[in-house]
Amino acid sequence: MKVLISARGAGRLMARHPWVYKSDVVEGPPAPGLYPVAGPKGTLGLALYNPASEISVRVFSFEELGSPEETLLHNLRQAIARRKAAIAAEPEGAFRLVHAEGDLLPGLVLDYYAGHGVLQVGSAALEPMTALLAKAIRNELPLQGLLAKNNQKSRALEGLPLEVRPLWGRVPERVEVREGPVRYQVDLWEGQKTGAYIDQRDNRLRLRAFQGNIALDVFSYHGSFALHLAQRFEQVVAVDSSAAALKRAEENARANGLDNLVTLEANAFEFLRAEEKRRARYDLIVLDPPAFAKGKRDLERAYAAYKEINLRALKLLPRGGILATASCSHHLTEPLFYQMLSEAAADAHKSVRVVERRGQGWDHPVLLNVPETHYLKFAILEVL
Repeated sequence: MKVLISARGAGRLMARHPWVYKSDVVEGPPAPGLYPVAGPKGTLGLALYNPASEISVRVFSFEELGSPEETLLHNLRQAIARRKAAIAAEPEGAFRLVHAEGDLLPGLVLDYYAGHGVLQVGSAALEPMTALLAKAIRNELPLQGLLAKNNQKSRALEGLPLEVRPLWGRVPERVEVREGPVRYQVDLWEGQKTGAYIDQRDNRLRLRAFQGNIALDVFSYHGSFALHLAQRFEQVVAVDSSAAALKRAEENARANGLDNLVTLEANAFEFLRAEEKRRARYDLIVLDPPAFAKGKRDLERAYAAYKEINLRALKLLPRGGILATASCSHHLTEPLFYQMLSEAAADAHKSVRVVERRGQGWDHPVLLNVPETHYLKFAILEVL
């Protein structure tokens, strides 16, 4: 059985973008699964296929090297192999082992937390292969346990149930992870994403190059940036709207022997405006907001929200102050991100130097042909 696609769909695959939309599927099997994909001029690759999904075809190989199942497992082993040296060097660390399309494994995410694995399956075509995937992971890695954390809302679009369950071994609710000199607790069962935002790990470590009197971490969550900054600044203020998240940040601070990290439950927008009114000053500010743009229709509103928080933050920085600011909305492209920052700087009447352009960690690979894989933008800016 094959999935037949239109010339337009074939053109996307020839350009090495792995997605083909339902409107470009000419004919396909009635049920989700792994199938060869063919255009008007012949076979183009192997793909996950779901006739009910808007993105019906997700290619994981542009060659027919073997059966679809064996090719997919080959991609899985290759992705894990690329991270094994990092795990060996820091077995108590946290790393992404499989990054969906970035590793030619669409619909699949696998994260490593200090000897424990968390798997997310986001495709109806992959769901029946869960046991086979779990076995392959067990053969590749000396994990204590593997958790299927399939509670992401995108599963509903694939007609899949939401569930969190162990696949094998023992996976505790909490795991302590080491990140450079910092240790923090991760809730694998109930925490955001697979447990933590490990795509920012390299950026958190990068900010350890700065020091000063007082730093501010806005949208702090569990204090991931704040913990690093508290080892370099006299005082750090961590702001978040979640009391539960800030409680975890306080626990993490105590575990690291830090008594200079202050938490504040507040709406970030209201807090930044209030700080501007009282003429507060910070030596370094981190802005790591959630994705304001979930879809293209949200972009205009999200752009304004990103500009607002960056404008307010810039007004709180003196000459020489550092703004470390991020966006994880892939719809806000990197050019738009820096355009927004330029407008915020102009409206704040600040001359701003770009110290460094950064993004997601090396273990969250970006495919040049797939702009959707480049979602995290991170800029380090200095007020002149």
